[in-house]
Amino acid sequence: MAMSQQRINKTFARLGRRTALIPYIAAGDPEPAATVPLMHALVRAGADIIELGVPFSDPMADGPVIQQATARAIAKGVGLADVLGMVATFRKMDQSTPVVLMGYANSIEAMGQHAFASEASKSGVDGILIVDCPPEEYDDLSDDLRTYGISPIFLLSPTSTEARIQAVAKRAEGYLYYVSLKGTTGSSAIDLNDVRERVARIKKYVSIPVGVGFGIRDAASAVQVADAADAVVIGSRLIETIAQAISLQPSANPSEVAVTAASDWLRQIRQALDQNRK
Repeated sequence: MAMSQQRINKTFARLGRRTALIPYIAAGDPEPAATVPLMHALVRAGADIIELGVPFSDPMADGPVIQQATARAIAKGVGLADVLGMVATFRKMDQSTPVVLMGYANSIEAMGQHAFASEASKSGVDGILIVDCPPEEYDDLSDDLRTYGISPIFLLSPTSTEARIQAVAKRAEGYLYYVSLKGTTGSSAIDLNDVRERVARIKKYVSIPVGVGFGIRDAASAVQVADAADAVVIGSRLIETIAQAISLQPSANPSEVAVTAASDWLRQIRQALDQNRK
């Protein structure tokens, strides 16, 4: 088993009953120089795995907050090759925290599937979640991912059928990402009873951890979701927190503001999750 797959598996094994905290940030936002410091800061604040968004011009699954973050990164020229470089830089100081790229198929197709898998492995990427690529279309890419030890992370949603859950269960590695509601990232009004019921149904078919994301905006909702899930994924609210902090300090260094704001906010989520588990 490649080092990349070992990192994800070892992380969940180490956590035991402790809920994994998986923050999402958009690579290159608020500026390219901020990404690696942000990644390290999130780990210090309690992140167990980092989801790193690959900027793409048509992020169909993302709400306004992440769309705007992506647009800011693209305006600064950040693409997939740059994101892999950021991961490689992160790995110079952190060899243990898993990094999962989250993006869209077009970026990988443009680079070439084999080239992507090879370069991602060299950079230290552990998993890839391709939002617009269903399991049936992973077959060609999955051979390259397997060769280089990169885990395919799949999405399931409230509309996923039993057949779909079983199909994903056969291919997924690392962890599964359950989208807690219909709509785009940043949506609200999670039905927690429904989340518990659906996560329990998913776990009938999978042996790997199940993370829940979309619509988790504070410590209270994170704690409630953690009662059902093995991991909590938070993206839009974190990015919103960073953007708001920068807007309030226009003359300050954006990277420094981002690091402080992200750390302070995520640390509160980590503390709430740990207190709940106790």
